[in-house]
Amino acid sequence: MTMTQPDEHQGSDTEVSRASGHVRFRRLLEGVLGVPATEGNHIEILRNGVEIFPAMLSAINAAEHTVDLLTFVYWDGEIGERFASALAERARAGVRVRVLIDSWGGHPMNHEMLALMQDAGVDVQWFRPLRAWRPLRLNHRTHRKVLVVDEEVAFTGGVGIADEWDGDARNADEWRDTHLRVRGPAVDGLRAAFLDNWLEASPVFYDERVDRFPEQPQPGSSTVLCVRGAAEVGQSDVATLFHALIQAARHRIRIATAYFVPDEEMIQLLCDAAARGVEVQILLPGDHADKRFVQLASEHAYESLLECGVGVWAFQPSMLHAKIMTVDGEVANLGSANVNRRSTQCDEEINLVALDRDIVARLDEQFEEDLDRSLRIRHGRWNRRPWRQRIQEAVVLPIRSFF
Repeated sequence: MTMTQPDEHQGSDTEVSRASGHVRFRRLLEGVLGVPATEGNHIEILRNGVEIFPAMLSAINAAEHTVDLLTFVYWDGEIGERFASALAERARAGVRVRVLIDSWGGHPMNHEMLALMQDAGVDVQWFRPLRAWRPLRLNHRTHRKVLVVDEEVAFTGGVGIADEWDGDARNADEWRDTHLRVRGPAVDGLRAAFLDNWLEASPVFYDERVDRFPEQPQPGSSTVLCVRGAAEVGQSDVATLFHALIQAARHRIRIATAYFVPDEEMIQLLCDAAARGVEVQILLPGDHADKRFVQLASEHAYESLLECGVGVWAFQPSMLHAKIMTVDGEVANLGSANVNRRSTQCDEEINLVALDRDIVARLDEQFEEDLDRSLRIRHGRWNRRPWRQRIQEAVVLPIRSFF
């Protein structure tokens, strides 16, 4: 019998399998979201304020043409002052600087910082000012976090401009979070997320003297989709993204999220995944959760998830604020959206989906490091939780759809 030798150009079965997995997720997401993927992106993972803030400030300080900053949180403190000073300095140097702050998330902002920026020529706008005569808009905020510099480098993730995020998640005063620094065609998608909200606050979004809309280079190997969630009736593209990733998973789903208030449909999707043999791991805030009432709404779902084999952990050192999902070692979803109704229906969000195994592997490695500093919620012990806890969950239950 003559043995047929494998074609060295075909690659191994593992390589073929990985390639088919990449294509499967790409076509699924492009098909259900109608968002084309871009290729050739370079992505850097920035973990915690110790890495995130210096990188963002360095990019601002190096700006030559434009700086666009969109944030939900901009609070009083040293970090806010450092950003205000950097933005003001660039504006005085002739750089066009635009800052858009959600009027709810940014209402604690120090007015001296605001004056510093405005006096220097920074164009500061407020997203959906809190006006009593437009009450229906109050519940629909922009939760996006985007920084775009010179239309060449962009940042997105879960971090707000506040001291709470500074440090390295070593204790309760240093929140745990993740941001991404992006170069390549995906910068256009993040810039579009900024402009989408900016247009609601200011009619002028294009200045031919500074807006270049350059042809983006391809400095890396990451395939990326930028998925925008908008405040609307019904499910947003972010909800569709979550559903698609969970239903497509074959091996493992890892979720880290600050605010986890799944509806019955999401609980069923996660349980269905576990039933078909997918390992489902969910990492949530522990004792340092910043919103206990939201955590109670989350805890109401634990029993159903634990019964169907979903693993749940509570992060111990500090507030966990990251919003990350990885699936099958193939795809990473990271951005501003939590797994709750606010993110899937009420708020403007931006998520970056990376089809890059190296990025996924690094995020999975960090997830495992976080699990080592977390407490696993065990089914039997959770069923024996005190009645006081159960009563608190029941009190929050009627309004959990608002979280």
